[in-house]
Amino acid sequence: MHRMKSVTLSLFMLFCATVAVSQTKEAAHPTLSEIMDHAVGQVEGEFVPAAEAMPEDKYSFAPTNGEFKGVRTFAEQVKHVACANEAWAKKLRGERPPDRCDTGGPNSAKTKAEILAYLHETFVLMDSEIAKTKMDNLMAPMEGPYAGDNRLEVLNSALWHISDHYGQLVVYLRMNGIIPPASR
Repeated sequence: MHRMKSVTLSLFMLFCATVAVSQTKEAAHPTLSEIMDHAVGQVEGEFVPAAEAMPEDKYSFAPTNGEFKGVRTFAEQVKHVACANEAWAKKLRGERPPDRCDTGGPNSAKTKAEILAYLHETFVLMDSEIAKTKMDNLMAPMEGPYAGDNRLEVLNSALWHISDHYGQLVVYLRMNGIIPPASR
């Protein structure tokens, strides 16, 4: 099922790239890395403000009513995404990613400010690797423990992952009476 989502997202991104390129006949054609950076920038532009919107005293919030036993706190959700961003960026570089991103990884960030700083750093890492994406390396094999067997799948996995956890942040914000910035 996850592979199907990745393939579907890959095809959608390629379709969007084709449409974007065809609509810019009079303007300079965007590069593949610019198109991919735009897609990741869109979800980053929703995820980061949502992470910033939760007050620090609510960063330890995790739902308890209903089927929420054992879910991550808001802080853990944000740190998990930061660690995953770092993992995928390092995978794209051919470096060893951090261990245990499922639990937030080895980064020592604990406060809201520290977690947000880590999150920002990891989006910079992702942006740097996206900038290196070209048609000739898009299908380059990638090895490592995190999703994606080639550059396109790695980037799609990262994009899907950020989007998935953004939805969770939205639920946590609304459970605390906070309207997510993208919905204001």
